Amino acid sequence: MIQPQTVPISSARPLSVANRVDAIDILRALTMILMIFVNDLWSLTNIPAWLEHVPRGVDGIGLADVVFPAFLFIVGMSLPFAVNARRQKGDTDRVIIGHVLMRSVALLVMGVFLVNGESIDETATGLSRHVWNVLACICFIRLWGVYPKTADKWNKLIAKLVVVGLLITLAMVYRGENNSRFAPHWWGILGLIGWSYLGAALVTVFARNRILILLTAWVGFAVLSMLAAAQVLPQAISIIPNAISGGTLVGLTMGGVVISTLFQQYRQQGENRRMTLIFIVASVVLIALSVYTRTFWGLSKLAATPAWLFLCSAFTILAFTAIYWLVDVSGKAQWFESIRPAGTDTLLCYLIPYFAYAFTTLLNLHLPDVLLTGGVGLLKSVLFALLCVWITGRLNKVGVRLKL
Repeated sequence: MIQPQTVPISSARPLSVANRVDAIDILRALTMILMIFVNDLWSLTNIPAWLEHVPRGVDGIGLADVVFPAFLFIVGMSLPFAVNARRQKGDTDRVIIGHVLMRSVALLVMGVFLVNGESIDETATGLSRHVWNVLACICFIRLWGVYPKTADKWNKLIAKLVVVGLLITLAMVYRGENNSRFAPHWWGILGLIGWSYLGAALVTVFARNRILILLTAWVGFAVLSMLAAAQVLPQAISIIPNAISGGTLVGLTMGGVVISTLFQQYRQQGENRRMTLIFIVASVVLIALSVYTRTFWGLSKLAATPAWLFLCSAFTILAFTAIYWLVDVSGKAQWFESIRPAGTDTLLCYLIPYFAYAFTTLLNLHLPDVLLTGGVGLLKSVLFALLCVWITGRLNKVGVRLKL
């Protein structure tokens, strides 16, 4: 990541957030569509191996291995905008940190519930996996959804308390494999996002747009990723959740923070071409780092290797730069209007497949094999992802939104 020479590294002035950046929303939307698409590949047969995750212990990368890190990077890109917007509204750092903590807890809770659903003992619990997931998702939407401004605050509080009670009940009756109880066996995708968001957000609040601090934090997490890969971290650090202590996932999110902060500074100065050059050079450097560190620890998503961190960061920077020129500079945002709900209500869009899979299973609906094989199957998964986006947009129009 290269420091721009036109912006003082000690600058802590607030950045303007008046103009929304369509490219971030659209990149987030495209990433969510890809996430739903690759998550649906389990239903297909006879598809190219490069679309799927590379197995554990194998050196390599597939399309599915690029999607999650891209999403983490975009989470980081949104952070400076969100923090600056809250500051401009008058929020103190204490208020902002409180919001960060609540949002992180919400993501962790959602992640743990959905993870437990993966290994549920349906007979011992008394609920099928799909019913468990649907009940949990409904609770998430009611607990962290957007209520009408006219809603009575006491009715809203009572509704949320009922939902919390239902979540506690689900946790208490849960039984997993080998009669295991409800627990964070691992944090799940949403939980990993929550931990990564927490680490990067706290740094962002503290840094106050000072690029040197942000860049130093990114370097620190990248070094931490290499130390974890080399297995030389002190034993005491094991008490910290691996999503943070491993460095890689927070490093992806911090990379987004650094790029977003540089982007805002260059954009205010009208330096799009210089910004593009800097981003391309940064991407080349990151790819070189990926190639170099791969010789030591390999390239693997499941192992969260440094090479994966560097390569996926470079891919996301290049994708953002291209979309920015197409959408914000050339004014082609309308081309992506139909998928915008996946970028503006991403969390709700992520939950829609849980409802869809439960619906088809409970009604015993099955697609013919021809629609689950090869290229036709891939088209089915693409259309399924777009259907989830469309449903999200319809729900938004009737007031169902999930905002943290």
